[in-house]
Amino acid sequence: MDFSGQYQLQSQENVELFMEVLGVPDDMIEKIKGLERVTKIVQNGEDFIVAIQTGDQVLVNNFTLGQETHMHTPAGDKIKAIMNLEGENKLVVKAKDFTSVAEFDGDQLINTITFGNVVYRQISKKIQEPDVEEDRL
Repeated sequence: MDFSGQYQLQSQENVELFMEVLGVPDDMIEKIKGLERVTKIVQNGEDFIVAIQTGDQVLVNNFTLGQETHMHTPAGDKIKAIMNLEGENKLVVKAKDFTSVAEFDGDQLINTITFGNVVYRQISKKIQEPDVEEDRL
């Protein structure tokens, strides 16, 4: 399965609590909640670029399936993580303190992030296929 595409956030659950446990200040949480968010995924074989644009800020992480990498969190921290493919439609990122499961179902991306006992869920809808030649982020 090719996971490439752009996905626009449609709904989210537990965003405030999740951001609090990440250490995001309250004023930033309120600002983030009201902004549009688009996730852009570019896949080239087992290599991935995942860019999350929230308002005018872009968070970019690079992964190769099965290899440890450093990634940036929404709070600005840099952590070690490994991304693996589970089944045909799930990308799972595991780090010391959290797990993120991105499940692709038709034109939907359902991302469930567990941090300690807090579960944050985002549902996004695919809005377009990327032009891989132009979108090398």
